[in-house]
This record gives sequence, structure tokens and C-alpha cells, in this order.
Amino acid sequence: MNGSFRVGNLFGIPFYINSSWFLVLGLLTFTYGGNLATQFPQELGGIFPWILGLITALLLFSSVLAHELGHSFVALSQGIEVKSITLFIFGGLASLDRESKTPAEAFWVAIAGPLVSIVLFGLFTAINIYAATTGPVASIIQLLAYINLVLALFNLIPGLPLDGGNILKSIVWKITNNPYKGIIFASRVGQAFGWLAIISGLIPTFLFSSFPNFWNILIGLFLLQNAGRSAQYGEIQGALADLTAVDAIVPDNPIVSENLSLREFVNEYIIGKESRKEFLVTDEVGQLLGIINVDDLKIVNTSEWPLVKVKELMKPVTNMEAVNAQTTLLEVVSLLEQKQINELTVIGENGVLVGLIEKSSIRRLLEKKSQAKPA
Repeated sequence: MNGSFRVGNLFGIPFYINSSWFLVLGLLTFTYGGNLATQFPQELGGIFPWILGLITALLLFSSVLAHELGHSFVALSQGIEVKSITLFIFGGLASLDRESKTPAEAFWVAIAGPLVSIVLFGLFTAINIYAATTGPVASIIQLLAYINLVLALFNLIPGLPLDGGNILKSIVWKITNNPYKGIIFASRVGQAFGWLAIISGLIPTFLFSSFPNFWNILIGLFLLQNAGRSAQYGEIQGALADLTAVDAIVPDNPIVSENLSLREFVNEYIIGKESRKEFLVTDEVGQLLGIINVDDLKIVNTSEWPLVKVKELMKPVTNMEAVNAQTTLLEVVSLLEQKQINELTVIGENGVLVGLIEKSSIRRLLEKKSQAKPA
């Protein structure tokens, strides 16, 4: 997340704080400190109410952190790497390396956070009841119980990117046996709740000519933006899962035989063709041998091109990843991102080179399929 900086590790998980967190910390400190000063003018004086306000705000964010750790611990138990936990203006975010493998596993990761918040609600409520706390301490504990309950209930709203949306996603995934349909459906529900939050924030202005509820509007915009991204992600992932590596091979495959003369190579693959610097070289049975770079033709006099074979200028292949022809495009994209590469080769049966995939060819394929959809 932009504007975030690392402050350490929690149980081996990188912990970040977004700059927006300090704004909320200040607002909460000022608000809770002012409330305590008003409620307990005799017990609290000077800056003490605001010190307690700061402690309360930090405890509230600790509750948010515990909520995210609930997600993280369940994810870790499933072998999923937790890349980071970040605190920001709307709470917290646990960033996971991958999705759960089954709907049931996804359900437990999603519900773990709200369950932690509900447990904290029960714990703080029990402390207030059985410890017979009074004064500012009782007020702070009561507030912590209330906030944890609100945190649990708010996150159980059944729309992405909230936990309830991930729960809904896992249920739809179970019913349809398609995780991407779950993402898209839960995202649309999240967008609906986003619009409801914005409308509820504007109602005071339209009905009572008063100030709008900016917090509701901000939450609505947050839901709309992130649910929209989730829907787009689900649509793309679904499309990629239905396609294989063969579907995204670049047009005018840059594959040439080792036995072509340089003259034949230039006439058939370079003159009048799309500009390309490198071509893959195969043997008689179609297996990859190496690469020829167009710029290397300059070292051979044009009068000798008919006499020189492509294999004589060929260089060995280095650091080029390969995938099976039936590999899903979803796996291909994951490999491209993981390896930080822009292209890879596609190998068919018996090790025969089928073609080359580039990131741009995948984008073109998705754009073509999107345009082909009925309006």
C-alpha cells in the first residue's frame, strides 16, 4: 500500500503502518480524550484525559491488529504465506500470498477475524461485569467492548472487500464450484453496499439541509473502489483459468529452422514482417536449440547470406522459462509475475516447441475476448 512504512515483525509477519493511520490516531485521541474530560471532570484534569484518549486509541488499533492476526494465523495453518499486515485509515489489511485451495479453507480464513473481535467483545464485557470497574477505566473497557462488536458486525457485511464478502465468496464458490464466480458475486454485493453507504451519508443534506455524513461517504467510496477492483480481478482470473498457454501464443510465431539460410530467414521472417529482434531456433523435429538475434546478421556480408545457415549464428538459450501447452493461462501469468519475466516458451508433446507467450499477447487475448462478449 502506498504511503506505508515498515515498523517491525509480528510473529514473523512484516508489520506496516500507513500514513493515514496517524490522522485517525490523532482524531480518536482528541475525541476520546475530550469525552473522558467531559464525563469525569473531577477524576481527570490537565492533559491526563488526552493521555488516556491516546491509550484508548492504541488499544482500539490493537483490537484491529488482533482481528487481522486472526486471519493470518488461520492462513498460515493452511500453508499460505502472510506477506504483511498494514494498519490504515479504515482499519487493517492482511496481505496473503495466495488464495485458499478450497471453499472451506477460504471460509475459515475469512471468519477468523470477526471471531477474534467477538471473543474480545466478550472478554472486555466480562471484565467490566466481574471486575467491578468504575470511572474512566470502566468507560474505556466498555468502549473497547463496543468497538470490537461493531468491528465484527461491520466486517460481516456480505460484500467484498469485507470479511463477510469473503465468506459469501466461499459459499458461492462451494455452490458453483467456481471461485471466480464467488469473487464477482461478492464484489457486486460490495458495490451495492458502497452505494447504500454513500446515499445514507447524503440523506442528511437532502432531507434536513444539514452536513452530510462524511464518514459514511468515505466508507462507501472505499467499498465501491475495492469491490470494483475485486470484480475486475475475478473476471480476469476466471477468463485466464478457462484458457491455456496455447491460446495466448504470439501471432507470427518467431520460430525458425536451424537449416534455413540467412537469406531465406530474412526473406521469410523479416522483410515486410512485424519488427522483431530475436527468433527461436529449432531442430528438424521441432525442439528448441537456441536463439538468433537479427542484429547478428550484420557480422555476415549480405553476399554470403545464401551460404550461411541460421544455426551458425545461433546462440544458446539462457534463463528462458517454459510451460506445457495445456498449462492454464492463470498459472502462466502467476509464473510471469513470480519470475519477473515478460515472456516464456510453450512446449508441446515430445518436447516440441509450440510457440512463445508474451505479456502483451495475453493482454491482447483478454481484450479480444472482452470485445467479443455480447453487449
